[in-house]
Amino acid sequence: MISALNRLPNGNIELTITIPWKRVKGVYDKVLEKFVKQTEIKGFRKGKAPKKLVEEKVGKETLYEETLKEIIPQVYLEAIQEYKLQPVVNPQLKLTSAAWGKDWQVVATTCEIPEVKLGDYKGEIRKALAVEKIWVPGKDKKEKKPNTEDKLGKIFKTLLETCQLQVPELLIEDEVNRMLSRLIDQTSRLGLTVEEYLNSQKKTAEELRTEYRQQAQQTLKLEFILSAIADEQKIQVSDEEVEKMIRALPDEETRREFQKPEQKLYLRHLLRKRQVIDKLSSL
Repeated sequence: MISALNRLPNGNIELTITIPWKRVKGVYDKVLEKFVKQTEIKGFRKGKAPKKLVEEKVGKETLYEETLKEIIPQVYLEAIQEYKLQPVVNPQLKLTSAAWGKDWQVVATTCEIPEVKLGDYKGEIRKALAVEKIWVPGKDKKEKKPNTEDKLGKIFKTLLETCQLQVPELLIEDEVNRMLSRLIDQTSRLGLTVEEYLNSQKKTAEELRTEYRQQAQQTLKLEFILSAIADEQKIQVSDEEVEKMIRALPDEETRREFQKPEQKLYLRHLLRKRQVIDKLSSL
């Protein structure tokens, strides 16, 4: 296998993987053998029909598809190990060459967690949270403290302006698609189509997608920034903290659901994020 890596300006990583025909043929033959064992052809006992007849009955298109299903995950895994990549999404795959008797080529597009340059975020947050002095006639100077929502808004705005990172395009696309899926579900529950919703909001589909894209970019940027600060501050969440949060959930069924490993991981992420925000709020 031969591969080439290209880091794109939009934050995506493109892997071009060339698979030698000898390796493709080896997998193709194994796939064909599997079909030979399970295909019934008149005049032959099951599993005993000649390969050529099985190949004709099953069709090369089906055999190609099964070969791809077998070989693509193998070569993709080898490529990310070769370049020591740590992808955070499933790859987008594009088969660019699959001619019989020649090397095959596939392009896999993926991405990693972006590098975050935090800058002097603490100093900038302190400035943003500095209490404004308001002159009240006939009285001493008086402090006006922002409420929690205003305070968090200032913290997040400052982080987005101070910290630098490139959110991969692949992650933005995924997040926009999730947002659109949620919208379809919500409008469907209300008995509306997306078109009817857009008309009621006086927006085009393109305007909505642009709006969602901006939201997705900001949300992802903030998530990566808070995670980077948690790493810098060495913030860890103990198993006991996770269990305490599960015990505080309202009913037994929900508590059981959150005992699943993936749900515990989600709670750990939430708790870590909360600790970061608490630290930033106390600056």
